[in-house]
Amino acid sequence: MIFILAVAFCLSAIVLVFFVVFRPRVGSIPLERRRLGIQQDRSAVARVSQTAVNAVENVIGESGGPYNREALYNAGVKMAPADFTVGVALTSVVVAAFAGLLTHPLLGLLAGAAIPFLAKLVLIILRDRRRAKFEEQLTDTIQMLIGGLRVGHSVLRSVEAAALEADAPTSEELLRIVNETRIGKDARLAFEDVASRMDSEDFGWIAQAIQINREVGGDLAEVLEQVAGTIRERSEIKGQIRSLSAEGKMSAYVLMAMPVGVAFILAFINPGYLNVFVEKPLGLLMLASAIVMFTVGGFWMSRVVKIKF
Repeated sequence: MIFILAVAFCLSAIVLVFFVVFRPRVGSIPLERRRLGIQQDRSAVARVSQTAVNAVENVIGESGGPYNREALYNAGVKMAPADFTVGVALTSVVVAAFAGLLTHPLLGLLAGAAIPFLAKLVLIILRDRRRAKFEEQLTDTIQMLIGGLRVGHSVLRSVEAAALEADAPTSEELLRIVNETRIGKDARLAFEDVASRMDSEDFGWIAQAIQINREVGGDLAEVLEQVAGTIRERSEIKGQIRSLSAEGKMSAYVLMAMPVGVAFILAFINPGYLNVFVEKPLGLLMLASAIVMFTVGGFWMSRVVKIKF
């Protein structure tokens, strides 16, 4: 353990020395000018981290790379793409170093290379959870919209009032609709973007009802009342489906985690036990075959437990 800690500290020192050589970009706006009342941290760690973030931002550009702003926003991660990319890169280095010391350098490289993909998987999981929470709050959201319309508010005023009363992520999405319409975006497009971003067919019905009401008129509150009833019935069916597929999902999680967990336990108990998989041609072939089968099996089980209707 002392040797492992020493190597880890050496690697950290090398990273610090490497990034301290660089300086933040010339012309960047200081933090105290962007946010009044907040003083910029002048410590060495802050300068190093800011330098790394600026370097990564210059590389990935406006697109944001694999962790772009849209992906982070949909996952509910309030970080810039450059900041998140730097965090993933540092995590990959640390994981690769420790895994290489505990097992084998090649296994360490594989573990480090897997971290970016795991980060992408985590963003997908967070995005799906955020969308599921949005769906759960949708019935209450419609009721707040109906209440605002029945007391005489306009559609956008009702949306703003619902955003102030609702919880995240519904409040965030409704406030985004209000802000986008205030800067000139068409309300129909703003509602459709939320439905597409949240992958919500039910909210798409709400957007269509609002758009039809804007074109032909009528009692929008009564229409939304009928839409709310349909959404409640669909929510009950979704709950039944989740209950029936919960056992299959748990089995898939256990089967996917068991090989990886057993491998790490064996590598920790006997560090040289798994070297045959990276030192022998037959072991490399078996390792590659296991990865392919692991991927195919995971995809197969995810399709089995995912039910669409």
